Amino acid sequence: MADSARLVVVSTANQDEAGSIARALVEERLAACVNILGPVRSLYRWQGSVEQQGEFLMLIKTAARCWPALERRVRELHSYQVPEIIALPLCRSSRRYLAWLLSEVGPERCQAGGRSDKTRRERRNPALRQGQSPRRGSRRPA
Repeated sequence: MADSARLVVVSTANQDEAGSIARALVEERLAACVNILGPVRSLYRWQGSVEQQGEFLMLIKTAARCWPALERRVRELHSYQVPEIIALPLCRSSRRYLAWLLSEVGPERCQAGGRSDKTRRERRNPALRQGQSPRRGSRRPA
């Protein structure tokens, strides 16, 4: 039964963005729970350069059946051009926690592909993208 759940890792530019995405995922029943950790320091290679940036990390608990809808929703809400969205299978979990997790995600949401309207995207703060590296949605010229 544990293989029916996923731990999804997503990095964000700041705490507000992580909170906004987390709230949407839980409210829309695409996730049962989201932990927000940070700040963390990320080092990565982007367009031939090594970049470093402070970020916040989200640990998202969801059902395997919700992965496609959750990934789409995170992409809609995220400020990065190439967001980190990684799903890991749960190998083990306490039975009570797993039962709770699976009961809190909405099968209708997950099967329908998540939210398709633009209301959340329209409310997103474009200032989140300012000052980011190109991978993260920077507007600086190439």
